[in-house]
Amino acid sequence: MCYPSRFNQLAAIFICVSLFAALPTIGHAADKANAIRQFQQSLIDDEITGSNVVMIHRDGKWIYHEAVQSGKKGDRDIDAKTLFPIWSMTKPITTVAMMILHEHGKFDWNDEVSKYIPCMAKLTWRDGDEIKPCTKPLRIIHLMTHRSGWGYDVRPGYETVYSPNIAFDSIYPIQTRYDDLQSYVEACANHPLAFEPGTRYLYGINQAIQGRLIEVITGMPFEAYLRKVIFEPLGMKDTGFSMTAEQRSRFQPLWFNAGHLKGYTHLLDELSYSPKSRAHFGDGGLVCTMEDYARFCEMLMDGGVFRGKRIISQKSIDTMTAKWSAGFPEEPESFPPIPGYINGFSLFVLDDPSHHEPTVPKGIYGWVGYHNTHFWIDTKNRQFGLFMSRAREFNWEIGVGLRKVLYG
Repeated sequence: MCYPSRFNQLAAIFICVSLFAALPTIGHAADKANAIRQFQQSLIDDEITGSNVVMIHRDGKWIYHEAVQSGKKGDRDIDAKTLFPIWSMTKPITTVAMMILHEHGKFDWNDEVSKYIPCMAKLTWRDGDEIKPCTKPLRIIHLMTHRSGWGYDVRPGYETVYSPNIAFDSIYPIQTRYDDLQSYVEACANHPLAFEPGTRYLYGINQAIQGRLIEVITGMPFEAYLRKVIFEPLGMKDTGFSMTAEQRSRFQPLWFNAGHLKGYTHLLDELSYSPKSRAHFGDGGLVCTMEDYARFCEMLMDGGVFRGKRIISQKSIDTMTAKWSAGFPEEPESFPPIPGYINGFSLFVLDDPSHHEPTVPKGIYGWVGYHNTHFWIDTKNRQFGLFMSRAREFNWEIGVGLRKVLYG
């Protein structure tokens, strides 16, 4: 594994090139490794990210694994122990937890959410300036497919669960406002939906509500359940919703570039990651190392099996990656808003590569995180890729660009 400082980058490139050489079908080994590294360096040079790291895994081997460091004041060199906030890459983990419960017959996709969370029984939705009672129940399948009506957008004139009215109460407004997931879902239930449940796609907070569902169904705290069925079986020792003092020393700073204002900071963490908090959000609350998330990807690539241990079934993965939305432009609020992709259960699926990624195999799937973490699974080539950095604003094209270099 390659985590070079500025003084041993050439040695790191040699190691990574050697790994590529074992798999000539990917392309000319030296050129490919150098091209990936140049892509990583360009992100730093263009001030899109700070230090960043890429892993490419194929047929049980790392064929590329290198961090490129910015060397800039305020940044932190990435190493094997670096912790990243993975934000929405938490969603696929929550989804797998839900799939495990579904495999054990603990709920049905069409169950009404109010069966488990009673405060969800009488929801409302906003029709222009009018608030109306929902005539359709919210079902679990709506949460799985982002068709609940809860989005992330802040709409002028009324308060959302991510309200600007509380933004300056604390630098961690969400976790200081909610004691736990029950108080969070109660706030959600009192907030008008954007539309009747099941009407259309709107990317949003659904996995946070799934976290409370998991607590009710299992009788366990959400994080404890994730630890039991995912983190411990996969050996994800450094993944969780909170950090110790030692872990904070390994937490990557955020590169923030607003043009007129740029630099590295921890003042925009947004979540406290405090061990005292029980507001553990399944839509974006986890911190993780690159190696830990690679274990999760390896399990998905191997059909739900991790080194001989089954975590979920292939049937569950097929369900997760099925076509649950028509994608953009048929559904205008699809994410990403780019033709060629469809949505599974909080996963993008490349359905028509000709639109945006013509050299990439149809059917790859993956997801992304707010601070520019990216992953994809390529079952056709038994390959997965990971990119991690910590930077705002989010840039979908980082993952696209990396795949262009790899598959081009």
